[in-house]
Amino acid sequence: MRWVCKPRNINTLPTSLLQLPSLSFLRLLSNAAADALNPTFVHPTAIVHPNATLGQGVSIGPFCTVGSSVKLGNACKFGAVVGDDLPGKTMIGSNNIIGHHAIVGVKCQDLKYKDGDECFLDIGDNNEIREYSSVHRSSKPDEQTIIGHNNLIMGSCHVAHDCKIGNNNILANNTLLAGHIVVEDYIHTAGAAVVHQYCHLGSFCFIGGGSVVTQDVPKFMMVSGDRAELRGLNLEGLRRRGFSATEIKGLRAAYRKIFMPTDTESGSIEDRLKELEQHEELGQLPVVCSMMQSIHDSFSESRRGICKYRHWNAS
Repeated sequence: MRWVCKPRNINTLPTSLLQLPSLSFLRLLSNAAADALNPTFVHPTAIVHPNATLGQGVSIGPFCTVGSSVKLGNACKFGAVVGDDLPGKTMIGSNNIIGHHAIVGVKCQDLKYKDGDECFLDIGDNNEIREYSSVHRSSKPDEQTIIGHNNLIMGSCHVAHDCKIGNNNILANNTLLAGHIVVEDYIHTAGAAVVHQYCHLGSFCFIGGGSVVTQDVPKFMMVSGDRAELRGLNLEGLRRRGFSATEIKGLRAAYRKIFMPTDTESGSIEDRLKELEQHEELGQLPVVCSMMQSIHDSFSESRRGICKYRHWNAS
């Protein structure tokens, strides 16, 4: 069954509008005009459930399916299967593009899921999810799969149940995220990266192509390999994002102190972090504090620790 949200006819506005204050009337008139200029388009071969909610200017291509529990924001373009006729909700914001043959907002691949449970997916605005990608709903009623704003998820990527993805991220082709992964902001993966469940990827980090990530990647860092190891700072990414020369210099000095100590008797990584916190200059630099906090958080009880690093000194 197909359902099309028809644009309002400005000429049929009720006469009661004439008694509203002038600004309210003009606002409603403007909204009606916007509806007329940006009509929703549903291809004749698409199947859209009558209970789905479609915003203004939505375009649904041929052979697409939109489920009953789906809410689509304005100006979205779809060539995909969106939503399932399952309890719960798939919420998609405005100006999103979902490519051909993508599968978004369907039942998760997790044995914890029980038939009849509500499950949720919440996607923000201005995201592009390319062809053959899959994004699954949560595994339990008290969880959500979340994708923020301005993300580019390239072809054949997978975002599993209960992942939390922030803003302005780029996941290159065939990036696979297992369940319960947290991706912060401005991270970039190269192609065919695989990330273990429950890992955290810190803001501004870079994941090398073909990497298998089984532990956390702290903020600002670059990893690669199987299993992925720290390879230094994501210097090019930091420059592109406008970090100052002073900030980058401070991060480099801090990285050396933590991971490349010149003293073979420098103690554990926790000892080096404590020493860095007390450093007169580096300990007061906000970006360094942010990096240290990211490392500390990865060693908390419920986390997986950070990716391995080479045990060699700088001398």
